Amino acid sequence: MTDKSVQKYTAAAGGWGALKSVTKSWIASEKPLKNLRALLKTNQDHGFDCPGCAWGESPENGLVKFCENGAKAVNWESSGRQVGPDFFARYTVTKLLEHSDYWLEDQGRLSHPMRYDAQTDKYVETSWEAAFALIAKHLNQLDSPHQAEFYTSGRTSNEAAYLYQLFVRAFGTNNFPDCSNMCHEASGHAMKQSVGVGKGTVVFHDFEKADAIFVIGQNPGTNHPRMLEPLREAVERGAQVVCFNPLKERGLERFQHPQHPLEMLTNGDAPTTTAYFRPALGGDMAVMRGIAKYLLQWEREAQQNNTPAVFDHEFITTHTSGVDDYLAQVDATSWDEIVEQSGLSQDDIQLAATMYRKAERVIMCWAMGVTQHKHSVAIIQEIINVQLLRGNVGKPGAGLSPVRGHSNVQGDRTMGIDEKPPEWLLDALDKRFNFNVPREPGHNVVQAIQAMEQGQAKVFIGMGGNFAQATPDTPRTHEALKQCELTVHVSTKLNRSHLITGKDALILPCLGRTEADIQNGKPQGVTVEDTFSMVHISYGQLPPGSKLLRSEPAIVAGIAKTTLGENSPVDWDELISDYGNIRDLIADTIPGFSDFNVRLNHPGGFHLSNPATHRNWNTATQKAGFAANALPGQLLPEQLPAGVTPDLILQTLRSHDQYNTTVYGLDDRYRGVFGQRYVVFVNQTDISRLGFSDGDKVDMISLWNDGRERRAKGFTLVAYDIPEGQAAAYFPEANGLVPLESYGEHSYTPTSKYIAIRIEAAKADNRIPVQQS
Repeated sequence: MTDKSVQKYTAAAGGWGALKSVTKSWIASEKPLKNLRALLKTNQDHGFDCPGCAWGESPENGLVKFCENGAKAVNWESSGRQVGPDFFARYTVTKLLEHSDYWLEDQGRLSHPMRYDAQTDKYVETSWEAAFALIAKHLNQLDSPHQAEFYTSGRTSNEAAYLYQLFVRAFGTNNFPDCSNMCHEASGHAMKQSVGVGKGTVVFHDFEKADAIFVIGQNPGTNHPRMLEPLREAVERGAQVVCFNPLKERGLERFQHPQHPLEMLTNGDAPTTTAYFRPALGGDMAVMRGIAKYLLQWEREAQQNNTPAVFDHEFITTHTSGVDDYLAQVDATSWDEIVEQSGLSQDDIQLAATMYRKAERVIMCWAMGVTQHKHSVAIIQEIINVQLLRGNVGKPGAGLSPVRGHSNVQGDRTMGIDEKPPEWLLDALDKRFNFNVPREPGHNVVQAIQAMEQGQAKVFIGMGGNFAQATPDTPRTHEALKQCELTVHVSTKLNRSHLITGKDALILPCLGRTEADIQNGKPQGVTVEDTFSMVHISYGQLPPGSKLLRSEPAIVAGIAKTTLGENSPVDWDELISDYGNIRDLIADTIPGFSDFNVRLNHPGGFHLSNPATHRNWNTATQKAGFAANALPGQLLPEQLPAGVTPDLILQTLRSHDQYNTTVYGLDDRYRGVFGQRYVVFVNQTDISRLGFSDGDKVDMISLWNDGRERRAKGFTLVAYDIPEGQAAAYFPEANGLVPLESYGEHSYTPTSKYIAIRIEAAKADNRIPVQQS
């Protein structure tokens, strides 16, 4: 390919490239001096929690505790530009829809509450009181509380999330579609069944003790850059770091620490993995089954030869159930099945199994490469099965680590943002607040879209995020939102969801994580829970970008007070006057939060322990359970049109210059793509097989037998080191190819990592151009 915007990247992850990228975003924020001071308070005691990913902090203090993407998140949020009434007076919503997602967010911070005026097709300024009254009017005139959907993004603090769920349940519904439904829902479901808890069982220090770390379906270099340091340190001390990822990702090969000057000046870098396997999309379960099959073979040989056991028999006998049924399933699985479905050779699987066997303490990490498949629950249970065979759960240096995405996505679920709430939570709320808590399950994301599409849901309220773009089947989701009587978005920046309006629509601007939150004359802190279940407090450092911004807790309280009136279960004003009052309610109703306010005084917060960490199993049998799942009969969707063979199987992924749907810039440095986003990565052999050339423009058509055409137009073919038969493209641009009905068994998570597609030469290119600001 001769296009200069695509170049092979040969340097290590991090290093000078990271510093250059951070500097660029720092200057572009138009507040460089203030933001530099803010960056030095990122993830520090009495500072603020990074608004990026949920990776935990090292307990040791240090001057710099942020990564490249964390710095981008801070600079992006703390922009000197503003989007207020003057901006909206210049543009109709129709005109704004012509701009890219990147351009929309790059315009700056939202500064005023705005209401959509359908007659002029423009947003106009409104007051907070009028906005709350409009929401209350729409909610209170519904025939049923279940006609409203209450979405939550992963950046919402514990305090805001707790108030939100309390308000919504007092209103009368469990309709809590949230971002967990689209990422780690399968992890929670699988882990609760197998080990009794839906969270990871490891803490940060366990990575320092592990003999092996398996990284499965995860790209830390882009999604959790701070994870690269403990991986590199593990390799340096002789631990095995074993990666399973179809694409060659630079962060999983070599890393240069951008905060180590000598290393950068000498061009030093270090490997982050000791073995790199490239399975087929969806083939991770077969890989794990193959590892288990080798372990079983070696265990039998050890019994015959009277040599040390491979299995941890004491652990299995004392702490598990179902092992016989599971091993029978392993015996029944043929190597032909395993090799075909895994995409790896039997020798590769034997090597991975050998590395696993030799390690006394193993951590297995995974992310959305595992969770966004139809059979994701079974994949994760197979990971757990392999760990249980050798007792690698509930001991130092070993365990299960679903690596969460957004900074408080795990905390939101802990606070009760759950469409299928546990009975203990409902009982606790019922007892503490003395109202009839709704008991029937609510809607997840897929069900919420379907309810809006069918006219069964009439109000949508989004607590952060970019629902219209983050969700599958994009045109259908847009049309579903337009069916609503009212759409409301609590946001820091303009995004496309604000432009997909119901008949009435509101944009409510909130404080960002970086900004000081003053209530009743006193600074307020909010808390978050990271991927290791560490709970800590965050204090914004910068002056608010606008005097009209309100905090998320204050916005929730304002909506709740106006909507519920005399039926309110709490004094909302009192709770907002001091967030410690909210935390007292959390301590009263959520296990593990006793003395919440006192424990936050400890630097770094406190660990929210879970039973599985201590080998107490909150399952039906009171033991960890082996899950005897058969490998899926086929990975291709059942709804594939008859007689049709896909050209490729597509996965969606992030570029290096984005976090979730927020696009910080137009470069994907580690993959060598610059200044563009409408690209599709394909093996050169497949490009030639399909009759195209590197650099050709193509359309991607999703193959799903429901009579709808799902077409992503005008993508550039990029020859890339990716296994044959696979393709990859960025989300949210490719989300429209994911059918709404294509979701995981038991999880309802969209199957964004396994999309059967056909490739055609591009038709007229009517996609939205990606503009520079």
